[in-house]
Amino acid sequence: MTIELAWPWALAALPLPLLLAYLLPRAAAASPATLHFPFLGELNTMLEDGAGPRSRWHLVIATLAWLLLVAAAARPQMIGETVRLPVTGRSIMLAVDLSGSMQTEDMATGSHAISRLRAVKEVAGDFIERRAGDRLGLILFGDEAYTQVPLTLDRKTVRTLLDEAQIGLAGQRTAIGDAIGLAIKRLRDEPEKNRVLILLTDGASNAGNVDPLKAADLAAHEGVRIYTIGVGADETVVQGPFGMSQFVRGDLDEASLKAIAQKTGGRYFRASDVGSLAQIYGLLDKMEPVSKDEQSWRPVEELYAWPLAAALLLTIAIALSIGGLLPQARSVEVEHA
Repeated sequence: MTIELAWPWALAALPLPLLLAYLLPRAAAASPATLHFPFLGELNTMLEDGAGPRSRWHLVIATLAWLLLVAAAARPQMIGETVRLPVTGRSIMLAVDLSGSMQTEDMATGSHAISRLRAVKEVAGDFIERRAGDRLGLILFGDEAYTQVPLTLDRKTVRTLLDEAQIGLAGQRTAIGDAIGLAIKRLRDEPEKNRVLILLTDGASNAGNVDPLKAADLAAHEGVRIYTIGVGADETVVQGPFGMSQFVRGDLDEASLKAIAQKTGGRYFRASDVGSLAQIYGLLDKMEPVSKDEQSWRPVEELYAWPLAAALLLTIAIALSIGGLLPQARSVEVEHA
């Protein structure tokens, strides 16, 4: 960080008081007083004893106040380190399914399994961190779809609110069409080539007011590319009657998800474990790369308020100090009346 003057030419005003004192004519000598005081000599002695040193201090403080005023007029600024940002970035909405089936623990990671939602949080969180320069938003959907985070450059907030999402927060069913419709509404004002929706779900659409395929047609018309990700294992082991385990197939509607992606120029992915989900986000990084064009700027913090406030305080101090002589003179007059 460095400190610079935005208007350095203002420093030319520094010798102005000296020039005025030299160029302007001196004030005429005061006429003799018409009233005579018997104690005038004593009063003059008292004022000279107190005012002499005080006048010198007044001159020093006034000079310092003038220097601070000129420094404030020059607009000192603290210039921060250079910040580089992409000129243009993608506008990406993440739509995450919070229906009851997302709590199924069939996403393998290492030697144990975690829930589908937790897997999405972990992998999608890393994807969010990598999208520097992109505007990201978050839609959560179940029975209904709602915007959790509007499009923003604040990736930290998007990741935090994704981590805080809970199963059933939007209901137990799956309204895929409503989620697509809401994403279109949020992306409509963005540059057409940069509109992207990443939709993650583990089931078929069984709620909402909008048919998913009709929503996909509208998305294609609005220039929104949709990448759909089917989450969950092909078969889930559940505990059957009499303690016997049995395999149950998920209700993922892959045909509809493929059709949605195809209509909008996107792509469908299948994520059966954490590893495959991470690979999908890696492919998305390649298919929708972060912009490499950058613009740089340096944050500027104005500092003129500090010398200006100091000059004001010094001026007030001088005024109070000079005013303090008058009550002293009046008290002497009363004593010798």
